[in-house]
Amino acid sequence: MKFPENLRYTKDHEWVRLEGDVAVIGITEFAQSELGDIVYVEIETLNQHLAADSVFGTVEAVKTVSDLFLPVTGTIIEINPELNNQPELVNSDPYGEGWMVKLKVDDAADVETLLQADAYAALVQG
Repeated sequence: MKFPENLRYTKDHEWVRLEGDVAVIGITEFAQSELGDIVYVEIETLNQHLAADSVFGTVEAVKTVSDLFLPVTGTIIEINPELNNQPELVNSDPYGEGWMVKLKVDDAADVETLLQADAYAALVQG
């Protein structure tokens, strides 16, 4: 499993890539592998300001439905439109085409408090 060094991670298995004051957010390769084949992604929080750890959507796999938690506080400014017709992108390219939302962060420094790749790898690989 890969955990790109340029991303930050949460204990809830989301990743964050900061681009200026916008955070691109998705779920990790570990999370998608645990969920199995993803069949639907539901995110209805566009233009909403949400606190860190808030649920911003759900991901539905063949076996289960799982909440998606926001890693940092901010306003959701974009939802990946490709996931409507191709939710399997989360399985095939979780760190690329399978991103979920873009968030205008309140404080970019909050991203620095999240786990680095090595700490996240240690968490999931025990």
